[in-house]
Amino acid sequence: MSVLDFYGENVFSIKTMRSYLSETAYASLTKTIVEGATLDPSIADEVADAMKTWALEKGATHFTHWFQPLTGTTAEKHDSFVMPDNEGGAICQFSGKELTQGEPDASSFPSGGLRATFEARGYTGWDPSSPAFLKETDNGATLCIPTIFCGYHGEALDKKTPLLRSMAVLSKQVCRLGKLFGVEGTGRAYATLGAEQEYFLIDKEFYLDRLDLIQTGRTLFGRQPAKHQQMDDHYFGAIKRRVIDFMCDLDAELWRLGVPARTRHNEVSPAQFELAPMFEELNLAVDHNMITMEVMRDVADKHGFACLLHEKPFAGVNGSGKHNNWAVCGPDGKNWLTPGDNPHENAKFMTMICALIKAVDEHADLLRSSVQGAGNDHRLGANEAPPAIISIFLGEQLTDVIDQIEAGGAKSSKDGGTIEIGVSQLPDLPRDATDRNRTSPFAFTGNKFEFRAVGSSQSCAGANIVLNTIVADALDFICTKLEAAADKDFNEALQEVLADIIKTHKRVLFNGDNYTDEWHAEAEKRGLPNLRTTPEALKVMQTDKAVRLFEKHGVLSARELESRYEVYHETYETMISIEASCALTIAKTMIAPAALGYQAELAETVEKVTAVGASAEAAKKTLVAVCAEADKLCKSIADLEAADSNAAKAIVAMGDVRAAADELEGLLPYDAWPLPSYAEMLFLLQ
Repeated sequence: MSVLDFYGENVFSIKTMRSYLSETAYASLTKTIVEGATLDPSIADEVADAMKTWALEKGATHFTHWFQPLTGTTAEKHDSFVMPDNEGGAICQFSGKELTQGEPDASSFPSGGLRATFEARGYTGWDPSSPAFLKETDNGATLCIPTIFCGYHGEALDKKTPLLRSMAVLSKQVCRLGKLFGVEGTGRAYATLGAEQEYFLIDKEFYLDRLDLIQTGRTLFGRQPAKHQQMDDHYFGAIKRRVIDFMCDLDAELWRLGVPARTRHNEVSPAQFELAPMFEELNLAVDHNMITMEVMRDVADKHGFACLLHEKPFAGVNGSGKHNNWAVCGPDGKNWLTPGDNPHENAKFMTMICALIKAVDEHADLLRSSVQGAGNDHRLGANEAPPAIISIFLGEQLTDVIDQIEAGGAKSSKDGGTIEIGVSQLPDLPRDATDRNRTSPFAFTGNKFEFRAVGSSQSCAGANIVLNTIVADALDFICTKLEAAADKDFNEALQEVLADIIKTHKRVLFNGDNYTDEWHAEAEKRGLPNLRTTPEALKVMQTDKAVRLFEKHGVLSARELESRYEVYHETYETMISIEASCALTIAKTMIAPAALGYQAELAETVEKVTAVGASAEAAKKTLVAVCAEADKLCKSIADLEAADSNAAKAIVAMGDVRAAADELEGLLPYDAWPLPSYAEMLFLLQ
């Protein structure tokens, strides 16, 4: 069967709707989805009946409002279509009210003080811009309806509500700019997203023998093997048969759900891989990424794998991110981050670039806070991820144009030229307007900006709520300036505005290696924030500046923003506490007994060898080394226990426990070590 025969078969898409809705209802709902028009409530019952009919035909027995609470995952409560008919039989019902609004218990979801525990009422509301889909199992299917999730008084208790608000704000300002440029087109503006997803696969048997992976998502212990990623032989290497079988099934499942999975390959670390989709409208892309993470885990399980989505499941090798490729489609239907033949000729494009420069410089700290998390703290700043310092890479050609605008106007452009291959059998390749800088946290890559700091386990919603809002704010500033200068020549007024933005905010531009100590020192001189940890990053959400920004544009109220600080802070503290408790359990009940047992075995060996008059120096040296590390382990265990609920102290103590344990792993016999090794987990995928 061709992929074209089953692509999107489990989605109640616009194409599917045509076969189930009347012409009037179809036209109305399509207008809502495509143009963003207000949903006509009069068609709700017909749409609900059509969804039910379609779902029943495909084996569904239940429906659920599928939403994204502040846990960072998805949530669902299933209700069956089946209702007794009072005659001993049953009928299947699904009303417009059940489609458009649900009422899950809100009391046990994190709310950061927006809801008291005893106030259980919460509401889900249908989001027609993201199509309903089916989750299939061996014993049936469930109709999943993407929804928002809010409290009794309308407070946003989820990630989708503020995302939709931020998208509306961005659309408003882009359309406003379009009018100033005389852009013809009656369409709406919207952001697009392509979210690259990195992940690890390990054998499920190893996973089940690692309590730390089960409970925390990462290995709290593990000695680096002799060979890991230093040979650079895994990246883009031939994919192993067992892994490619998994990837084929994964692609098929995602395609059935309308997820446009496109690229798959080996990543840098052994056992690490990547899936990249095609670009989609932002809200749908976020939903599809949440679906992707769930399907990855399910399909991995069927193939005897465990799929690890933690940002740093293994120390000493690359962690995993989720590169957030963001662009803007204007009301003319064009990508406004696509330059012309020469970028300086495209004033609209350069205006968007300058808006991003202003936005990122003014709110670099807020962007950093959008990717906070205990997992991402292990990754940001390491050599496979951008540092916690947020800067922008534009490349030589755009930077040259920026410099000219600042100096009084762009009059020439560096030719992109060609890249000389040096092999006569191959033609010269055209050079793009920019090279790629994989060390930059926020890089222009030709027709989009790639925000590389999002963690692999995180929802893309948080980063894009911030990105949409700060860009909308910068565009508001630009439009206000241009509207106030209506009596001037437009191009002259635009030149003045853009030049002023560049002069004020160019400190955020950096085209070099973001990993170097020199850049860290230079960034400090420039006054760029360097928020290395989640607690530092979270404080940004409590500033008056952040409150004013989100309230000005109606994306988050002060209470909603404060609630997110409370939720994320508690999540961080809880995660560190779980890791500390898990580390203690493993160290005390598995590693310490193994070390002490081997210590006793060595002591007995020394005693017996010495008793027969032979030299026991080798055994003595090993015994001394084991005793020393065992003592360090026991002391660090005591320090970790004493850290109690202090996260900062617990992190240091966990590091000490691990250091001693990892040394012991290199001293104990292979069959005496109680945990699967890094070498086994990273390399035994055949």
